Amino acid sequence: MGSDVLTERAWGSASTSDPSSTRTTNGAHGLRTASDATLPDPTPIIPYWSAKRHLTCGNPAPRSSSARLFPWRGSAPGKLKTANAALVLCLNIDVDPPDIIKTNPCAALECWVNPHSLPSHKALEAIGSNLQHQFEGLSLKIPYKPILDPSYEDLRRFCLTLRKQAKDETVCFYYNGHGVPKPTPSGELWCFNRNYTQYIPVSLMEVQTWLGSPGVYIWDCSAAGHLLSNFITFAERRDQDAFTTRGGYADGMQPYINSLQLAACATHEQLPTCPELPADVFTSCLTSPIDIALRYFIMTHHLPNNITPDMVMQLPGDLKDRRTPLGELNWIFTAITDTIAWTTFPRDVFTRLYRSDLLIASLFRNFLLAERIMKNYHCTPHTHPPLPATNTHQLWAAWDLALDTCLRQLPELLAKSPGAPNSPPSPIIGTGARSGHSGQRGSSGAPNTEKPYQYIPSRFFTDQLTAFEVWISRGGSALTKRGPLSLPLQNGGDRCDTPDVVNGTTAPDADLVPRKPPDQLPIVLQVLLSQPHRLRALILLSQFVDLGPWAVNLVLTIGIFPYISKLLQAAGQDLRPVLIFIWARILAVDPSVQVDLYNTGGFKYFANVLATQEDNELPNSSEHKAMCAFILSAVARDFYNGQMACWRERVFDACSERLEEGDFLLRQWSALCIAQIWDSNDEVKVYGVDRGIQDKLILMLSDDSPEVRSAVLYALSTFMGAAGGKGQGGAGTGTQYQLEERIHFRMEVAVATGATLAVRDDASPMVRKELLVLISCLVREWRGHFVVCAWMYWEEDRRWRAGEPQTHHHHHAEEEVTAQALAEWLDGFGDDEGSREENRVLLSSFFTIFVVLMELTIDPYHEVATLAQTVMDYIFALLLASPFAKLNLVPPLPVDYKPAGANGVHSRVSSAQGSPLIQHPPSPSLSRPSNTLRRTSSFANTLRHLAGSIPFPSGDEARAPPSPVPSSLSRSDVLTASRPPSPNFNVAQYASPYSRPPTPSRDKERDLASPPVSPTAGTATFLPSHVIEALVEEDMVRLRARRREGAHGRRSAGSGLGHAGGSAGGGLNSPCESTFSMDSNVSNVPLGCGTGNGLRDVLPLKSSFFAWCCEYFTEPQMRQTEADEPGSVQYNYQVWRQQRNEQVITETQKQAIVAESSRWDRPVANLHVNSHPLCMAMHAYDPHLVIANDNDMIRFAVWDWTQRKRLNHFCNGNPKGTSITSLQIINQDVGGIIMTGAADGIVRLYRNYDPTVNQGPLQMVSSFRALHELIRVRRGSGLVLDWKQSGGTLLVGGDSRIIRVWDAHTETQVLDLETNCESPVTSITSDQGSSSTFIVGFADGLVKVFDRRLEEEDAIVRSYHDHHSWVQNVKYHPRISGQFLSGSLAGEVRLWDLRGSDTAIQAWDLHHTGLSAFDVHSQTGVFATTSALTPANFRHQRLMVHSISDSLLLSTLSLPTGLNAYPSRPPTPYIPRHTSFAFHPMEMLYAIGQPDGSVKITGCKLT
Repeated sequence: MGSDVLTERAWGSASTSDPSSTRTTNGAHGLRTASDATLPDPTPIIPYWSAKRHLTCGNPAPRSSSARLFPWRGSAPGKLKTANAALVLCLNIDVDPPDIIKTNPCAALECWVNPHSLPSHKALEAIGSNLQHQFEGLSLKIPYKPILDPSYEDLRRFCLTLRKQAKDETVCFYYNGHGVPKPTPSGELWCFNRNYTQYIPVSLMEVQTWLGSPGVYIWDCSAAGHLLSNFITFAERRDQDAFTTRGGYADGMQPYINSLQLAACATHEQLPTCPELPADVFTSCLTSPIDIALRYFIMTHHLPNNITPDMVMQLPGDLKDRRTPLGELNWIFTAITDTIAWTTFPRDVFTRLYRSDLLIASLFRNFLLAERIMKNYHCTPHTHPPLPATNTHQLWAAWDLALDTCLRQLPELLAKSPGAPNSPPSPIIGTGARSGHSGQRGSSGAPNTEKPYQYIPSRFFTDQLTAFEVWISRGGSALTKRGPLSLPLQNGGDRCDTPDVVNGTTAPDADLVPRKPPDQLPIVLQVLLSQPHRLRALILLSQFVDLGPWAVNLVLTIGIFPYISKLLQAAGQDLRPVLIFIWARILAVDPSVQVDLYNTGGFKYFANVLATQEDNELPNSSEHKAMCAFILSAVARDFYNGQMACWRERVFDACSERLEEGDFLLRQWSALCIAQIWDSNDEVKVYGVDRGIQDKLILMLSDDSPEVRSAVLYALSTFMGAAGGKGQGGAGTGTQYQLEERIHFRMEVAVATGATLAVRDDASPMVRKELLVLISCLVREWRGHFVVCAWMYWEEDRRWRAGEPQTHHHHHAEEEVTAQALAEWLDGFGDDEGSREENRVLLSSFFTIFVVLMELTIDPYHEVATLAQTVMDYIFALLLASPFAKLNLVPPLPVDYKPAGANGVHSRVSSAQGSPLIQHPPSPSLSRPSNTLRRTSSFANTLRHLAGSIPFPSGDEARAPPSPVPSSLSRSDVLTASRPPSPNFNVAQYASPYSRPPTPSRDKERDLASPPVSPTAGTATFLPSHVIEALVEEDMVRLRARRREGAHGRRSAGSGLGHAGGSAGGGLNSPCESTFSMDSNVSNVPLGCGTGNGLRDVLPLKSSFFAWCCEYFTEPQMRQTEADEPGSVQYNYQVWRQQRNEQVITETQKQAIVAESSRWDRPVANLHVNSHPLCMAMHAYDPHLVIANDNDMIRFAVWDWTQRKRLNHFCNGNPKGTSITSLQIINQDVGGIIMTGAADGIVRLYRNYDPTVNQGPLQMVSSFRALHELIRVRRGSGLVLDWKQSGGTLLVGGDSRIIRVWDAHTETQVLDLETNCESPVTSITSDQGSSSTFIVGFADGLVKVFDRRLEEEDAIVRSYHDHHSWVQNVKYHPRISGQFLSGSLAGEVRLWDLRGSDTAIQAWDLHHTGLSAFDVHSQTGVFATTSALTPANFRHQRLMVHSISDSLLLSTLSLPTGLNAYPSRPPTPYIPRHTSFAFHPMEMLYAIGQPDGSVKITGCKLT
């Protein structure tokens, strides 16, 4: 199948860079899971039209309001940032407070200083100094002010000064009241008078007044709960008064209730007095957690080697150096407390306390240790906001293990540490003091000659990473039901981004949610700080974020962003792949980080990777460069500074070079990155035009990948003025000041025309949608030219509808009105032949685009038609508002006039024939009721209805899925209520050009001859050529204004986060402000055109393609899809299907040998379908029979012939007067998609037709016009299809002189082969092997063999002339290669040999009265024919089953037709038979349909 297979975004694809494929390798580091190599492949054949683009058509999956993710940056109203701190110590050393009775011995240490070992004033100073150093160890950037035994006046003065210095930021207030009485129940703390002879009470109301808000308060005293509870009471009272009297606080000031508090104990509790603990154990836990944790551990655990508290306090190392024992313990402690808080506290509380300020985070992290230690001494610390208890968390056991592992090495460390024996602890500081914030332990002494002990690091982080890896590899991606083991609601777990949402299914697991994340997630964050573990941690982190947006949000909430940003400065090549992968995931979930990447310059990291030429430096180079292109496009999207930064870093040039890469994902994102960089950016557009980027993009519209073609159209649309972000768009290609005015004009027209001609026939509706966005940009900027085209099209169509020449004396003038107007307009250019030809060609280009736009208004895909209707109605609304509406050249046609051929189907106008500028006028494809356009809600919708098609729904009705029609409805009701199934995401909405829906009573009768006229308007005194000249000049005035605006007011480089969604063209961009320049030196036509006054500015259209492409980076890439996961429901179902299919193949191969000589008259089932079955197809493996009937509103019926039960029925949607002429079931190995070909030249595909497998509602997968050049013949064949599953090739013929070959991989036409025959193609068959030859039967009896490998003129390699009438069918011999059979309506069956002569090697003349149906079984050498109905014999039909090899007549059946009279004509002009017949593809069965609606399933008697 070649390299084209890689472009099919199917779930079975193995391409690692396939945006629609989720079955990929680990894109971050090139690793593949161990189970990948052993997985069986349940689907060896690629299912076509089953990729993501077919299920969504470029529409991003809708997200419910409950799926919003948690804001990870923290909430602004409650965000705290500490500016300074007051450390208030009320110790009054050597004087005990009156309400405290101390034990003997008693806790004495304050900040690790024994206050009784020094004079009181020196001890107080030492304690204050140590306390300051301990706080500086938490956050060095904050100024701390020790306030030692303050008086009331000093305390007040210091507090007011702190608030003045802090302004609106947070003040930290620490209060140690160990030397004063306990706080009072009314909320008073104590200080001293100036002589220290009295305790002075200080109310918390006063403290709140001094310090203001916000603040962080630490209460270290007995009965501290009084302070905490009264502070809350006073704060609530203050806040209520402020909101009642003043309506709230001034800007910048937060409510007092937002202040944070940490209290050492409850109201009735007293601080511990255990002599082994310091007196300020609460402060020690908050400011020196490692010291107190070590001391507490040896108090509660018995360790060998008689480790004493003095030894513990000599643990060597530095708190800031993670390579030392002390630094490693501090690192582990930070990871464990972070994890405990993460797994216990609500997400908003965690973000506010642990991710907003370094000091606050350290205090609340260390508070967890205080709670654990102090609760063992009957003391319960409290906080505000209140936090759940954490003292029994399971991770404390891991902390104890880390301490135990470290302390067991302590004796060896101290014994072999240089100078350790000569460094006793200072008696002043006491046992275990830590001098300074650096935390350096040990001192220099005499050199030790022994070899120092090699410290063995802890395995804590290694073990935690292993646990995290086990969680991911052992079902981390599995879903579970809501409960304690599921993702909490606050994480966004109320909705899971499962494939069911994308696929539109209603699987029973739709209510499942992701599992609860692993507890080790915060630990992985800490591991990023370590060089040895960093790569492994990043790989595990990439695997975690690959689980979905909820995982990315968890990682961001936990605080990874600062770490991952700093890693962009690392020079290591090994981190590149995983960093690129993680950043792509982050930007896909939260695009707002574009500002961070710009401010830090981190985007340069990805720009350098994208510009790298050597692919061997990066594994999966193309895929990672595509991720870089996505990241850079996200940086530039809606962000002018980001655009200019990417431009300066030559990202634009790098993307233009990558447009020719072999990997389609890289090509796609290179085009999308270009689109975002030049979106509404005139400077970059000028730069791109100078380098011919727009021409390079147009050449890429023949790319094999539909995603790349859509991306290129998206880039061209933003170039032409479509909004790539949130803006409205407009202003075309910008100023282009380096080009001349006419060159600028021609360039814009050339871009739109080239794109239109390149993809107008694209089979992908996603591509056609993007084409409409591009066309809408041109319509918006050059609306005057399109109004001229609309008027000319209308006049030519009205003249065509007049039919035969009339005797009216104005008839000659009527025929010449458009040609004369065009000639007069061109004469206005005088003798300048170049200008005349240029304007003629330009207008012809506009008309070509206009005709394509008309065709797209009746596109078979709903979304495409809806968007085209929006654009076309905008043009017609402009036409109604233009001066053309004042022209009344001819009287209206009579009301009862019926144009010739109104009931027929007009041939479509090709772009070459669609211009009125050539000699012959076009033949419009749509019918109209009169000579006037009605102002309705949708002109194009009305026109489509009048063309004989199905009424197209508008608005929400178009997106509603088809509902089953009750059986009680009459036939006419059913036909009226029926419409074809909608696509999965039918989200395109029609936008009316009017500000409000029209009023039927007033607007319905308003026509072109009487549009809204200004009060001063009178009888038209101008000619059509004047209007053309005015409209064209108005467009040029708009262009000049746009160029003038850009030349004098080009945007500066300092604009903010985004840019206006409007355009640089000033006020002329809106239709309601569009005016005609009376000062123009080119035209003096006195027409105040004002084209579009009062119309809504609905153009350009808005594309959702970029958002859809971004979804690729939110979908799992490192793990298999649910369908490929062994044990899943989908996987088991596909394995069962594969085994069942293999069993069917084995059984039928055995039966095929016997069936060649057995009778074929065994009744199997009888069905009644209530209609005339014209086309039938049987599923190869499922008991499904698909039947198309004879109604104009073609209705399908899908039957289970084993149960004699109808499974589904629906409408195909082809216009009235046409019928389905071909029916195929594709992808039969994995389920099935119904493919239909109708006489209107359109192929439609439907999925989920079997409701018993619970795959979701019936949906249209895709639809496209397979043949444009349909020829109207008296007796045609419609559309003839042949599908080749093994190669994904669709051969299309019929009422045309060409046979078109479509490739399902690329959804493009591969080649057109001339039939060299005037007769329609009646049948096509291709070999199901690897052969490139196929056989075609014609209506004149010819049979031709084509070879696709040859040049088009040499493609016909054989021709056979033995038949002299319509060839009903041609089929390859099922058993002998190189032979095929053909049957004609004359009753002749011929056997041919491709290697032999041009005459048949065997002939059968089976039905002298004519043949109706002919088919060959694909597995056994048997063919069947049915006789034609004649006036003499129409009540019964003869069926003959014949052996090919033995020339034996195996069975003859006489079947009743159920007719009471001979039908004078076939049920449809495209099928020259009254009955239908089809062999089963595998089993020895066949189905025959009769005119009375009966379908008989008959089989072979194998025994």
